[in-house]
Amino acid sequence: MAASAMRMSRLAFPTEAGLWLRSQRWDLTFITLSVILVPFPYLAWLALNTFGFNTDLTRNVINGLVALAVGGPHMYCTFTRTMLDRDFIEKRPAFARSTIAIPLIVITLALFNLELLLTVFFFWASLHVLHQIVFIIGVYDKKRRDTLSLPSRVIDYAVVLTSLYPIAAYRLTISRDLLIGTNDLGKSIPEFLKQPLFFYLAAATFGLAFVLFIAKTIKEYREGSLHVPKAVFILVTTITSFIVPSLGNLDTAFQGMNTWHSFQYLALTWYINRIRIEKGEMHALSIVKRVSQAGAARSYYLLMVGFTVGTVAVGALIFVVLRFGAAMSVSASFDRAYYISVLSFLWMHYYHDHFLFTQPQAMLNVPAAALAA
Repeated sequence: MAASAMRMSRLAFPTEAGLWLRSQRWDLTFITLSVILVPFPYLAWLALNTFGFNTDLTRNVINGLVALAVGGPHMYCTFTRTMLDRDFIEKRPAFARSTIAIPLIVITLALFNLELLLTVFFFWASLHVLHQIVFIIGVYDKKRRDTLSLPSRVIDYAVVLTSLYPIAAYRLTISRDLLIGTNDLGKSIPEFLKQPLFFYLAAATFGLAFVLFIAKTIKEYREGSLHVPKAVFILVTTITSFIVPSLGNLDTAFQGMNTWHSFQYLALTWYINRIRIEKGEMHALSIVKRVSQAGAARSYYLLMVGFTVGTVAVGALIFVVLRFGAAMSVSASFDRAYYISVLSFLWMHYYHDHFLFTQPQAMLNVPAAALAA
């Protein structure tokens, strides 16, 4: 009985100074339990279809609303740590300059091979979402008081990184219905990658990783060494990532994942900027510094929404050029204008985050003022 009580005591949720990214309330609100946002776009799409609205129209409306509310704002807040920070540009000029190539690639693919553009987008987006999850897990690990073994870390990462792909692989290789909106991603994937073997490999890899994760979690629980916040986060993320690709309309289904991912990212980036200010490490534009101060979270969010509205204006201009200058149909002009304006910035955001997500130290050694704000 005494041993059991001691074990449960060590498993109790830690305080703000413990293993949470920031605090129990903050982590659960913005990181883990915000998973409740995932089904909303899909449920909204189903409800609108039930009332007889055009399926493709409702899909585009929901995409637009998610982009305006969280997708666009989360995309632009990346640049508060990169292109809008002179210290970043001065230290990494080649990296900053290489970013210019991304819009050129997006424009070329949008005009000449839209299916390939969407295929690259689909897989890069999934890797980006998973990379953010790996970053969060990495921060949790660095907040531990003990050293985590390499096999334990590998299992944590493996179960997350493989969870999104079994059902997606099934839809690519067996049911052959890997559609994003009206675009068949399978058209841009070589035929040899559509063999059922790849589904079986994806399913077996995930199954093994999941079994090992459950076994490891039980073992750590019995030893009293379980990192509860991290374990709950991994389990919630894994189950959600596994289920979402099974939904009928993948475009809207992944908007649910995008909503959750973007909500997490907005909170993480604002908090990291708060830490940078307290450490004296932020050299961004004055307006970025002002909205990153304590108590300015709403202004920070509204500024990112403003940048997003600017993207809408750019997209509208591109639409006019394609529709009347290039004599494209309304549908083709809209799709290409949307993807050029959005993916140009979104892929830059992905590119920058592959660097930023390698720096879990950005959330370590937090000044007391940032923690309390």
